[in-house]
Amino acid sequence: MNATAIPALFEAWNNALQTRDPKQVTALYAEDAILLPTVSNQVRHNHAEIEDYFVLFCAKGPQGKIDESNVRVFGEVAINSGVYTFSFDDGAVVQARYTFAYRQIDGEWKIIEHHSSMMPE
Repeated sequence: MNATAIPALFEAWNNALQTRDPKQVTALYAEDAILLPTVSNQVRHNHAEIEDYFVLFCAKGPQGKIDESNVRVFGEVAINSGVYTFSFDDGAVVQARYTFAYRQIDGEWKIIEHHSSMMPE
C-alpha cells in the first residue's frame, strides 16, 4: 500500500464510529491489537476489551477530524500519527495526539496498535 491510501483507513474507522455500533469499530482492529485509549486508563489487549471501550465512546456520538497526519509505510506495516479533534453530541470538543499502526491480515488492513492521548494543557 502506498502512503496516499492510508488516510482512507482513518475515514473507515471514523465512519464506523458514526454508526455508534462498537462491534463495527472493533472489527477494524486485529484480534490481538493494542488500544491505548484517550479517555480510559486501561490498556485494551483484545477485541472484547476494545469493544468494551467503544461501547461508552460511541454512545457519546464522536465525530473525528484529522488536523495533522504523518503517514509512513514500512513494507507490510503502515503508520499514521498526528493530531485529531473529536466533537461530541454534548458539544464537547477534544483534541488529541494519535498513532494508528496497520498491518495487512488476510488481505485486509487492520489496526494493530492505536494510541490516543489528549493534548497537554
